[in-house]
Parts: sequence; C-alpha cells; structure tokens
Amino acid sequence: MSIIFLPTTKKELTKLNWSRLDVILVTGDSYIDSPFMGIAIIGKVLVDNGFRVGIIAQPDMDSETDISRLGEPALFWGITGGCVDSMVSNYTALKKKRKKDDYTPGGFNNRRPDRAVIAYSNLVRQYFKNTCPIVLGGIEASLRRIAHYDFWSNKIRRSILFDAKADYLLFGMAHSSIVKFTFALKENKNPEDLNGVAYISKDNKGKELPSFETVQKNRDDYIKSFHIFYENNDPITAQRLCQQHNDRYLVLNPPEPYSTTKELDHIHSLGFERDLHPFYKKLGSVKALSTIQFSIPIHYGCYGECNFCAISIHQGQTIRFRSEDSIIDEAKTISQLKDFKGYITDLGGPTANMYGFECKKKLKKGACQDKRCLFPEPCKNLAPDHSKHLRLIRKIEQLPGIKKVFISSGIRYDLILNDKKNGPAYLEKIVKDNVSGQMKIAPEHTMPHVLNLMGKQNIDMLLQFKNKFDALSEKAGKKQFLTYYLIAAHPGCNMKDMDALKKFASQKLKMTPEQVQIFTPSPSTYSTLMYYTGLDPFSMTPIFVEKNPVNKEKQKKTVTKKPPQYNYKTKKSYKI
Repeated sequence: MSIIFLPTTKKELTKLNWSRLDVILVTGDSYIDSPFMGIAIIGKVLVDNGFRVGIIAQPDMDSETDISRLGEPALFWGITGGCVDSMVSNYTALKKKRKKDDYTPGGFNNRRPDRAVIAYSNLVRQYFKNTCPIVLGGIEASLRRIAHYDFWSNKIRRSILFDAKADYLLFGMAHSSIVKFTFALKENKNPEDLNGVAYISKDNKGKELPSFETVQKNRDDYIKSFHIFYENNDPITAQRLCQQHNDRYLVLNPPEPYSTTKELDHIHSLGFERDLHPFYKKLGSVKALSTIQFSIPIHYGCYGECNFCAISIHQGQTIRFRSEDSIIDEAKTISQLKDFKGYITDLGGPTANMYGFECKKKLKKGACQDKRCLFPEPCKNLAPDHSKHLRLIRKIEQLPGIKKVFISSGIRYDLILNDKKNGPAYLEKIVKDNVSGQMKIAPEHTMPHVLNLMGKQNIDMLLQFKNKFDALSEKAGKKQFLTYYLIAAHPGCNMKDMDALKKFASQKLKMTPEQVQIFTPSPSTYSTLMYYTGLDPFSMTPIFVEKNPVNKEKQKKTVTKKPPQYNYKTKKSYKI
C-alpha cells in the first residue's frame, strides 16, 4: 500500500469512501505514524490484510467528542496506554506528578489519564453500550496480564482484563496474532485458542498459577506465581496458563510464534509517514518524534534479561532481525524525506549490538530454563558476532544522501569484549565514526551483590571497555565520553552501596554520574518482585529494600552531587 496516515477524523473516512470502520484503535500517545510506534504498526498490518482501521489518540476523558468521532467499529475496539506504561509516564519513582510528556503535543502532561487502558475501556463503555469486543494490547496491558504488584497503590491488583472489564488481551508484540484474531471475529469464529491471546473463562484451562486471592495474602505464593509466569514466555516451550480470580479464571495462551525475518521485512515495507498526524500536529510538536523520525529499528527482543527490565517479557528473549535489504530500503526512503539532513539518528533496537546473531540451540528448543544468555557471564553457545551489524552500518553510510549514521541505542559492552574475532573492529569503527560525542552504556551499579540482584555483569568488564573506548577515541582524535546509566535504590542497595558507587565513579571513571534514575517498580519484573516481597526470589533470602522516598532521593544525590569547585581568585571553594 502507499504511505498514508490512518484516518482519525470523519472527513478522512469520507475521502477513503469508508462508511464504517472494522477496528478503532485508541491510544495514550499522540498519533505518530512511525515503525517505532506499536499502534501505527498494528494499524498498518490490519489495513494490509484488508481491514478498515482508524485511530483515536489521547481522547478527551470528559466528553464523547473524541471517542465517538469515528463511530462504532464493526469488529472491535483496540485499547493501548501507548509506548510507555501510563503510570510510569505520569509519575516519577517518588510518585510525583510529571509535568512533561514526550508523546503529547506541546510536551505538556495533560492528555494521558492514569491507568489509561482501564480509563479508555471505561470511556468506550460509557458512550457505546453493549458494544463490540474491547481488546487490550501494548506494554501497559501486556505487563499487567496476571495478578501483579502495583507500586502506585502498593497492593496486588487483579489482571488488567478484570479491572478494565475487557473481552480479550493480546500480549507481546502481536504482529501476527492481531491478524488471526481479527479474521476470527470477522468469520464469527472463537479466537480463544489463538496464541498470544488472554481472556476470562468460567473454566480452569491450562497450568494453574496460585490464585489472585492467594498471592494477595502470601508472598511465597506470589513468588511461585511469578516464576511460573516468567518461565512460560517462550513461544517454543510455553504452556497455557490460568489463574483464578474469585469464581472466574484468567486464561493465558502460549505466546504467538516470533515473527520471521521475512515477516518483519514485510511489516516495514508497508510505508510510514514518520510524522505526527496533521490533526494532532496543529496542537503542537511532539518531542518523541525528533528521536525516532530518522532512526531505523533493525531488530526486536533482548536476551539481556536484566531483572529490572520488562523487555524480555513483552518483546521476548529471542532476537528477531530484519534483512539487510529491508533496512537499506528504509534508509533510502528516509533519505528522500524533505526534512532529512543526512543523519540517521539510530540504527539499533532494545540493544544496538544484538543484531544478526542468536543462539542456535535457543532458536530450535527455546530459551533455557536453568541459565541466562549473558548472566552471570555470556553463554558459550551464544557466540557473539558483530560482523553483520558492522557491514550494515558501512553499507548505509555509502548510500547517496547519507552523511552520517549514529548508534544511539545502548551498547552491551560484554558482548563486544566476548567477540574476539569481530568485536575489536566493530568497536573501533563505531568509536571513530558512529558516536555523537557520547556512547550510552548501562553498568547500572558497581557493587557485586547489587549487580547480582540486577542480573548484570561484573564491573571488571566495564573498566576493560572504558580503557578500550578511551584509547580508540584518542586514536581517532576525538574527545568523546561514555554515558553511564545507573540505578539508585534498587532492591538490595543501601546508602553504603551508593557511597561505594560514588567513590568508584570518581576514582575509576574520573567523573560525576548524571544519568542516575531511582528504581521504579514496574509490573512483571523480578526486581519489582524483590521490592514487594523483600526477598531474593532465587535464593529466598531476605534483602534490604529502601522504600522511604526521602532516602531514595538521598541515594541518588549521593552519586550525582558534584564536588566543590575552587575559585582561584577568591581562594574559596563553591558548589555547582
């Protein structure tokens, strides 16, 4: 199909000669037509399969003006909170209201309701009684699909399917499950047996998790429930799960099979405007667009499995990557855009340097249950190989109209150091040509016991990498820096640990960290499980958990506080 925005007004429906939509997608983000926006991908995939789809972005919660703008869909309403969990988007780790929203026109945080998935589902039912099915999707719904700890209310909440009073939930990326699901509804077939679908049943179906009522009362049962849930997220090995909520059951089918390279290539060939829809552009600019407009996603998934990160639960533990030809075609398309100045701002994914290789055993048999790919050290079966990403960068750099290709996504330095064959050449190339002054890496901490709870590698590798990066930057004649992403107040971390981190940064890294975030307990991560239970869920031993907001802030400031500066004229020290 040709590149076009999906309709968001009646006027656009008229231009398309569409009298009624099959599907209406409602999102907590403004409508950016980009391959980085899940709502845009889902919409384009459905249109490609012959369905009529419209989008309502950030509807007004106080009237029917927006939610009824496109009428009522024939098949279903698709509800998502957007690219970020709405509670994370709306509140800081200290539960303070955020003033800014990078996905809202004008940058003001005034369009996304708390618990957006629930709020939008209620909005639909308020103005459309006895309507067609309400279907949940996106990261907010995906990570809240079972009974889960909710940091903002400090309690165990039911599956979001129950709280939203929705009919179905499609978890994960949903690239293919959404198509099968929509065809099932169109053909009046029951979609309950489809992979990647969750629903509510009166019957017990599948391997049973401890019930909602049980995990509310007993932390050991909550840990057991999460272990079973986490272990059944690989499409190859997962079983159907169910969890009782009062007199009904949540049923989770196995995840949908991962998209193949051919399927991903097709999705990215559907055409994206890479811009904010005109209806919303008149309300102001959207900051997120500047980050993704001229960037290219090259793969999905992450086998890093950091305990504080939910990517492996939502996108999966297995890397799926696009072909060189598909990515190069996208770069050519970008180079023809009127506002393009010659700079590809990113050529990456959840982790930039996971492109092009995977564990062959995992591809056949699924993710290992007894060990991880990178922790406590990279598995020998993984065999990191940076040659494909390196070749891809070089090919895109040679295209007409391309001046520079930047790697802005985070880098796993342990992968580079363990790729003895191609790692050195890869690192030298990106340090010389593809770093815009700073390279993002995420050691997260320096204390061994905290790193162990985070699922992060030993800090010795950080120093090795820093030495190589500094030497290569000097060789290239460039003054470049590593940007270290760090976490304060992670479960198991106390003030002494942050003092040690500060000392390490000052003495070993020769800097004062700025990118330090306070741990936010978001749903469906092991770190959140630790935060709630006060236990290491793998050893079942007690750990310290900082829950006092004042002390959390102190942990952060301990690291970010700059040392006093000396004024040689007044001969006095001063703070900056």
